[in-house]
Amino acid sequence: RAQDKSLKVGVYGGYFKDSFDKNIFADFTKATGIAVESVAEPTGEAWLVQLEQAAKAGLAPADVSMMSQVAMLKGQSTELWAPLDMAKIPNGSNLIDHFVNKYPDGRVAGIGAVAWYITLVTNTDVFKEAPTSWTALWDPANADKLGLLALVSNSFLLEVTAKTHFGGTNALDTEEGLIKAFEKLAEVKPNVRLWYRDEAQFEQSLKSGEIPMGQYYHDVTGLAAKDGQPVRSTFPKEGGIMDSGCWALSRASSKVEEAHTFINYMSQPQIQALLSRKVGTAPTVKRDLLDLTAEEFAAVSSDIDPIIPRYDLYTTKADW
Repeated sequence: RAQDKSLKVGVYGGYFKDSFDKNIFADFTKATGIAVESVAEPTGEAWLVQLEQAAKAGLAPADVSMMSQVAMLKGQSTELWAPLDMAKIPNGSNLIDHFVNKYPDGRVAGIGAVAWYITLVTNTDVFKEAPTSWTALWDPANADKLGLLALVSNSFLLEVTAKTHFGGTNALDTEEGLIKAFEKLAEVKPNVRLWYRDEAQFEQSLKSGEIPMGQYYHDVTGLAAKDGQPVRSTFPKEGGIMDSGCWALSRASSKVEEAHTFINYMSQPQIQALLSRKVGTAPTVKRDLLDLTAEEFAAVSSDIDPIIPRYDLYTTKADW
């Protein structure tokens, strides 16, 4: 009976969850007969810890959750994620390769849910011309003008440094390379007015022109510009930073069939395009499968090769 089919889905709380509830979940239920109970999950590691503890007791606070890449790797180490059967996710073939998250032995741990970009943002009253390169962060002309994310694991500034000055993120493969990147990154310090954890704090200062340049989320900046704020988001020639979340199934969940149906549904090009239009996320499926106009695609993404964070470093070298 249809009403017996249900699935608990964990998504980031607030605006994100509201958008999914309104634009995605009701249609999914209509198409599949599976009722969705959405669960607001905290960002960061807190949800991972809750899922881990619950799984030990054989419980799943959510069957499927949207997880960060670092959380995916940490969850792999305890086999928290039930391996996914790609034969039951035929739409998985639509995905860009790096959005299929695998255990070291090749089992699939997660499937790319949505992506988002961190770009170089500027106040248009202060900077009449858009910068073209991340090298602007190091330019002495920008002394005391920057707002940058404060944490190594969400700013991805080491990767920006490696791609901008050392030819690519593989420069971070060795400790010697990492130290070189740290030393180069330290040179931005005189230009930084604010190292921020609270996004709203930087957003206000960017809009007012008090802190007229920095790194911020492409989609949020685009929405502010649409509202008439004097801000712009630029994909530097070295690429924007692309971060993403994966759908992952808790090993404690009994809703394995429903979970595969859900992940397959979410991997359809038309659903990824809908998310881009309604939620402002970048698609995880190949560009040529999407019906997004050039303008719609540019609002959430870019054809410039992205800087992909070295998530491996945040698990294998976290303490170091």
